[in-house]
Amino acid sequence: MDRRTFLRTGMTAAAASGATLAAPAVARAQESFTWRMTNAYGPNAPFYVVGPGSPTDFIEKVEAMSGGRLKIQHFAAGELIPALEGFDAVAAGTVETNAANSYFWSGKSFAAQYFTTVPFGMSFLGHMAWLYHGGGLDLWQEVYEPFGVVAFPINNTGIQMTGWFREPVEGVADFNGLRMRIPGLAGQVYQTLGVDVRLLPGGEIFPALERGVIDAAEFVGPYQDRRLGLQTAAKNYYTTGWHEPATTGELVISKPAWDALPDDLKAIVRSAAMAAVLESVAWSEAVNGEALVDLVENHGVKAAELPAEVVDRLREATADTLATHAAADPLVQKVHDSYMAFKAKHDRWAAVSQKPWFGSILKV
Repeated sequence: MDRRTFLRTGMTAAAASGATLAAPAVARAQESFTWRMTNAYGPNAPFYVVGPGSPTDFIEKVEAMSGGRLKIQHFAAGELIPALEGFDAVAAGTVETNAANSYFWSGKSFAAQYFTTVPFGMSFLGHMAWLYHGGGLDLWQEVYEPFGVVAFPINNTGIQMTGWFREPVEGVADFNGLRMRIPGLAGQVYQTLGVDVRLLPGGEIFPALERGVIDAAEFVGPYQDRRLGLQTAAKNYYTTGWHEPATTGELVISKPAWDALPDDLKAIVRSAAMAAVLESVAWSEAVNGEALVDLVENHGVKAAELPAEVVDRLREATADTLATHAAADPLVQKVHDSYMAFKAKHDRWAAVSQKPWFGSILKV
C-alpha cells in the first residue's frame, strides 16, 4: 500500500469511527418530547394562563426555541384536574409540569412559601436576585427533591394590593372575626389577628365576596382584580403590599421528565422561563396604572393605605410566624436564614438607591 492509499484509507476509517461515536448524541439531540401542563388558574386568565409572560406564552417560546422538539399541551384549572392538585399530579407523574405558586404547597413544606414571596420581604428585584444569584433557586430544588420534582420561576406580578374589604378598616380590631380569602403565609399572619382565613381559587373569589360568604379578599392588583369584577362586590381597596411584595409564579416539573431532556432542551426551558418572568412583570407594571385610575374615577372605589397600627401589628405577627416555622424544621431554617441574610444586604443597597429615588418621584 502506497503512502496516499494508506492516508486515504486511514481518514475514511477515522471518519466512520467518529460518525459511530457521534450518532447517539446526534440522535438524542434530535429527539422530540410532548408534555402536558396543568394550571392552578382558570381558562383564559390574563398573566396566569394567557398573554405576555403567561404559561401559554412560555409554551410558545419553548416550542419556537426548540424548533418543535418540545411541545407542551396546556390545561387550565378544571380541564384535566382540579385547580390545586397540580403539584401532586406532577409528583405522581400523571402530568409532566404544572403552573401555580409555590406557597400553595406550604402545607407540604413551609419552606415553599419563600420561593413565591415573603411578607415584608424583598421587591421583585431583590427576590429575583436571591433566586438566581443568592442560592435561592438551589434551595428550591433541595426543598422539592423528596417529592421528585424540580422548579423554576415562570412569572412575577410585582407588588400586590392588600385587597378588597366590604367595610372600611379603621384598626386592628376590625380583623377579629373577618372572613377573608388570602393564601400562603399571609393567611397565617392574619389568623393571629383573629381572621377566618379562606383559600379559594381565583374563579370563586367574586361570587363569595358578592354574596357575603367572605368579607374581604386579596387577589393580585388593579388590572387582574378589575377583570374579576371585585370592584362591584366591595369598594374599599387597600394597599401597602405587605403580604406579597414580589409574587413569583412556579413552573414545577417531574424529575424523570426533566432528566429525560437533553441539555439543549433543558437550557431552552430555563431561558424561556426567565424570559417569561421579565415579560410578565413588565406587562403587570404597564397595565396596573391605568386600571387603578379607572377603578377610582369610574367605579367609585376608595383606594387607601392600611392604618399604621395595622401594618405594625402585621409586621410583628409576620416575624413571629416566620421564626416559629423556622425553629420547627431545619430545612425551613436553612431557607429562612438564606433569604434573610440576602435581604439584609439588599436592603442596605435599596435604601441607598431605590428609596431616595422613589421619594423624589413622589414629590413631583
